[in-house]
Amino acid sequence: MNLKDQVALVVGGASGLGAATARKLASLGARVAVLDFNLEAAQRVAAEVGGAAYACNVTSAESAEQAIAAARAELGAARVLVNTAGIAPAAKIVGKNGPMPLDDFRKGIEVNLVGTFNTMRLAAAEMMKLDPLEDGERGLIVNTASVAGYEGQIGQASYAASKGGVIALTIQAAREFAQVGIRVCTIAPGLFETPMMAGLPENVRASLGASVPFPPRLGRADEYAKLVAMIADNVMLNGETLRLDGALRMQAR
Repeated sequence: MNLKDQVALVVGGASGLGAATARKLASLGARVAVLDFNLEAAQRVAAEVGGAAYACNVTSAESAEQAIAAARAELGAARVLVNTAGIAPAAKIVGKNGPMPLDDFRKGIEVNLVGTFNTMRLAAAEMMKLDPLEDGERGLIVNTASVAGYEGQIGQASYAASKGGVIALTIQAAREFAQVGIRVCTIAPGLFETPMMAGLPENVRASLGASVPFPPRLGRADEYAKLVAMIADNVMLNGETLRLDGALRMQAR
């Protein structure tokens, strides 16, 4: 897909992987809508890329519906959706203080999996109404999983389960939307420089980066964004989850 003059929704676009993706898509000529729970931060990114910002709580049907409708009214119907919003709650299934509170597990599923499904269902419904491009493509959805969806570490029960769900949803959604020309792919990053990592001490960050086989460092947000652009450019990429991890395979701890 040629992104010039196409509307792209970047959910979780106020920081990290989402902000880098907003910048990359804008550089390729897309009109970018930045959707995020943090409206002030989203507005800063939108101003930088010449786009627009909208408050969006991905766990709320009403909030997502309103944000996507507002983006459509201001920028036009979107052909691209990139989901990057997520949280990484850490807790053992059974820890020192007993079983993990059920609501703690549920929160990760709600944001990472239900939130992804929420925006995907709404954006896809709009894409179906668009005229197909020259190759028959009507839209592209790129979701974000994690290597934890394959190799969840101890303490990542909610995170791993939610990201595994996003991975499983990829081929199902791609098959369902194939008949109308909407592609669905997922990126599963490894250890990346994101706001989730920012709070760790520098020596811990360096140690984590050194655990990556090659390149032996944390991934950069712009490297994620480049992969989103590559997926958009190559129409044959569909129904796939692409690991972006420098050959990392997570250990149990």
